[in-house]
Amino acid sequence: MKLAEFIEQNGKTLSLDAGEHVFRQGDESELLYVVKSGLLKAYYLSVDGKENIKSFLLPGDNIGSLSAMHAGGHCTFSLVCLKPCDLIVLRFSALHDATRNDPEISAELLDFLLKFGMKKEMREYELLCLSAEDRYRRLLNERPELFDLVTQNDLAHYLGITPVGLSRIKKRVVG
Repeated sequence: MKLAEFIEQNGKTLSLDAGEHVFRQGDESELLYVVKSGLLKAYYLSVDGKENIKSFLLPGDNIGSLSAMHAGGHCTFSLVCLKPCDLIVLRFSALHDATRNDPEISAELLDFLLKFGMKKEMREYELLCLSAEDRYRRLLNERPELFDLVTQNDLAHYLGITPVGLSRIKKRVVG
């Protein structure tokens, strides 16, 4: 895995406490983050202050704002540590430059981006086509560890429902 080696060799370690933000919506950041330990939450804030959770990140996950990393824009979402975290931080431009000179890194980055795109496509499908109960069941089957790691409030925001709605779904599903 040449890509992982490149990130390990060229990245720097960043340690943050629970509650600390890695970046906030609107920040500039050309950094890619690899989670070594901990738990993070990526979320959007609407103009009226409503929080919508994009994803939860566990060890082995990667994240960065493509809009900010590659296009020179601003982060469209915020990233906060829910538990103390150790991250590897790498400038995306260093990785992008490496792809120009190393076909193996280029191929691995392409595979990574394709998986990332498929993950986003599935998330859109879940939010646009599945019922809240179906989203709950899918999360329970695919990421059961999250139910012990994050608050019910955060689970509800991730599923796109209210905490009361989540309680009702749990009663129906669990019985």
